Amino acid sequence: MTRSFGVEEELLLIGAGGSPIPRAQALLDGAHPDHGPLEPEFMEEQIETATEPTTSLADLTQAIRDGRAGAQAAAQAHDAQIVAVGTSPVPIDGTTVSKVRYLRARTEFGLTAREQLTNGCHVHVSVADDAEGVAVIDRIGPWLAPLLALSANSPFWQGDDSGFASFRSQVWARWPTAGPSRHFGTPEAYHAAVEALVATGTILDQAMVYFDARLSAKYPTVEIRVADVCLDARTAALLAALARALVETTAREAADGVPAPDAPTELLRTAHWRAGRSGITGDLLHPRTFRPAPAHDVVGMLVEYVRDALVDAGDLDAVTESLGTLWSGGNGAERQRAWYAEAQGDLHQVALDAAKATLA
Repeated sequence: MTRSFGVEEELLLIGAGGSPIPRAQALLDGAHPDHGPLEPEFMEEQIETATEPTTSLADLTQAIRDGRAGAQAAAQAHDAQIVAVGTSPVPIDGTTVSKVRYLRARTEFGLTAREQLTNGCHVHVSVADDAEGVAVIDRIGPWLAPLLALSANSPFWQGDDSGFASFRSQVWARWPTAGPSRHFGTPEAYHAAVEALVATGTILDQAMVYFDARLSAKYPTVEIRVADVCLDARTAALLAALARALVETTAREAADGVPAPDAPTELLRTAHWRAGRSGITGDLLHPRTFRPAPAHDVVGMLVEYVRDALVDAGDLDAVTESLGTLWSGGNGAERQRAWYAEAQGDLHQVALDAAKATLA
């Protein structure tokens, strides 16, 4: 049976000139059911969309487009537009949403919270139960950095070129629980680890356990959280297809008794850093040896690793075509830098160009 999957996207809100504007609460107050599911995020300058679970990649792609169109319709009523970028190209001091939990986080986490105007793409993939979910989480880690590299869409930070393809990943890594997790082995060990983190008093609650892949607290899914929000809907669907194939492949390995890989957390963290630094234009780390290898080769290894699952889901042709588009046209980070060069350094124009691409 094909696993269901869904996507959550965090989107920036900008005004006519390209600067972020705090419109989230007004947008939500005036939203119509036709606009689709819309949720607040940490900052007033961003909004979140979510798709319903589906087993069809074509349906998911359309749902992502529909979610963006609905968010744009809601934004337009408040003189705003949505932009699918991991960080704002234009300098901004974000406005924390007036919810008790968010305001408390702003106080507790200082600059880490105040600078957390970042936008990610989270993929949920169904699992049978917590045991299968933990078996997946224990095996999936070495393959997550290539997903970050493909999605990288945040080269600018506070008006400067960060030198990273995904600077969002650097900003996000400041949270105390963000990043790769250790091998758990059992659901009991996983839940004990989450409880121990909450018991430290360092994080507010279980929702602040920000592992790269975690058991969802709301749904019977593994939630994969490494990616930047993607510039176009098709890339978001590509990530979802690869994520589902990874979950299926690793679940099959667990069922067949294949042991989880011995992947030290420090090497996983370094692979993640390397993916955020160079995206798909430089070397990544080989998922088996953790030695440098060209990004094209590493992504090829990923596709080969999950090929059977892609074929069984009917996704291989779509994934191959979308990857070809990325290799020829560049990911979000490359396209943003190209617009920056064309606009002779006008970051407001970069944001406006990205807004057009978001709905293309």
